[in-house]
Amino acid sequence: MTHSFTVACVQVNAGNSIDENVLHTQGLIREASTAGADLILTPENVVMMAGSAAEVHANAVEEERHPGLSAFRKLAIETSAWLLIGSLTIRLDYEERVVNRSFLLNPAGHIVARYDKIHMYDVDVPGGESHRESKNFRPGSKAVVAPTPWGCIGMTVCYDLRFPHLYRMLAQGGAAYLVVPSAFTRVTGIAHWHVLLRARAIETGSYVFAPAQTGDHPGGRKTFGHSMIVDPWGKILAEASEHPEFILSTIEPIKVDKARSAVPAINKDQVFVLPEYRNDKT
Repeated sequence: MTHSFTVACVQVNAGNSIDENVLHTQGLIREASTAGADLILTPENVVMMAGSAAEVHANAVEEERHPGLSAFRKLAIETSAWLLIGSLTIRLDYEERVVNRSFLLNPAGHIVARYDKIHMYDVDVPGGESHRESKNFRPGSKAVVAPTPWGCIGMTVCYDLRFPHLYRMLAQGGAAYLVVPSAFTRVTGIAHWHVLLRARAIETGSYVFAPAQTGDHPGGRKTFGHSMIVDPWGKILAEASEHPEFILSTIEPIKVDKARSAVPAINKDQVFVLPEYRNDKT
């Protein structure tokens, strides 16, 4: 693989003002760039944490007109950095539902790859918190591996983290780096965030970059923070607190080769017969 590079994960506390969220995120991206970051990642819903379904739809914009995407494309040029925009709410012209779309931008401000979040967050969190993402968002249907100067990135978003087969397929498809921009709830974050991110790294022998939302948001939502950078052996290289900030780490691509040589699990799939028994809820 290629030479080492520096990654930054930006952690924000987004509200329901796109302009304010863009300005705050731009400031952290500029700081990360000044600190030497070559690849800078932002969380899911980076410019809008809506408090209601009505707000989701009211603030959804077609991709070509989205003010956040336009601002970040200009910022990629300004900073000469690669930017992973965790996700924006994008309006489609052929369906009532919108998509939760992630973008990879190169230093020329060009869109290298798009990824629509596949797994919808339809859950009832302990403590009474309930989410039905599929009511407002159309799930994606395509896994995405995107090229960078340092190797390929496998793109995912938040709740995708709970579906390990997706990450295995991304690694088998050439991804050395797995990105998980997120807005993890505080309850599930405390219980599962660290172990799931480390597990995805260990299972695939990949680096994992996970920028996150943090704090309290409109509609009573509370997110966990703790953005993380994890190496292919499962070691946490950098972790944020529960405040808006950015974390930074040097990435050594050769570690991917070393981890996959030591434990070559992603190349050892075996064909087997599925269990015959199914209960009614399977």
